[in-house]
Amino acid sequence: MAHAGVASRRASEEIIASGRVTVNGSVVTEPGTKVSLSDKIEVDGKQIKIEENKRYVLLNKPAGYVCSQSDEKGRQTAVSLIQSAYDERLYNIGRLDMFSTGMILFTNDGDFAAKLSHPSAEIEKEYIVKSSLPLPRDLAENFKKGVRVDGIFYRAMDAEEINPRKMRVVLIEGKNREIRRVFENAGVGIKSLERVRIGNLTLGDLQPGEFRNLTSQEVQNLLKLCKNRKEI
Repeated sequence: MAHAGVASRRASEEIIASGRVTVNGSVVTEPGTKVSLSDKIEVDGKQIKIEENKRYVLLNKPAGYVCSQSDEKGRQTAVSLIQSAYDERLYNIGRLDMFSTGMILFTNDGDFAAKLSHPSAEIEKEYIVKSSLPLPRDLAENFKKGVRVDGIFYRAMDAEEINPRKMRVVLIEGKNREIRRVFENAGVGIKSLERVRIGNLTLGDLQPGEFRNLTSQEVQNLLKLCKNRKEI
C-alpha cells in the first residue's frame, strides 16, 4: 500500500486493521498478509496498483491545513495543495499541526518514508517559534535538559533564544505537539511555529502554499543522514 501511494507504512497498517482493505474481494485485517502482483487489492472499494514513478515533494505548508489524506471535519488538507500537479497519490512524511507552518515532505515511496520517519533515523527538524509573551529566561536551557509534561518527557536536541519572544528549536524525534506542550507548560502562548529545516533541506525561496520536487541528490543526501538507514 505504501508503494502504491495510499499512505505511509504505519498509516497503512491502521487502514488494514480497520477492515478497509480487500484482496480478491475478501476483507484483510492482518498487516503481514502476503499478496502478489496478480492479486486485486482495493482500499475503500478502489483498486490500487504499485506506482512506477517515485515522487518526492517539499511543501511550505500555510496555517489552516491539516496533514492527513482526508478530514472528517471538512478541513482543508495540506496534500490538496499539491494534488493537481501529480497523477500519483502522495502522502505526507510526518506531520505539522493545523496551526503550524513550514516544511513538510510528500512521497509515494514507502521505503523512503519509512527510513526518514523511523525514530532511529534521528533526522534533525528545526523550528522557529514566536511567543505572545516574553520567554522565561530558563526555557531554552530547560528544553535542552528535558521537561516532563503530564508524564511525557520532552527534550530538544538544541534550543536557543533569538530574542525575548523568539526561539530556535531543533528536534530529532518530535512527539505530538511537543513544542506547544513545553511552551504551554512554561506559561507561554505560541504566536507562530514554523518548521524551517528538515535534515539538510531548507525552505529557500518557497512561499507559503508553494512546493517543489526534490532533486535526486537531495533525496540521497536525506537518506545518508539517517543514522541507522541499513537497519531500518
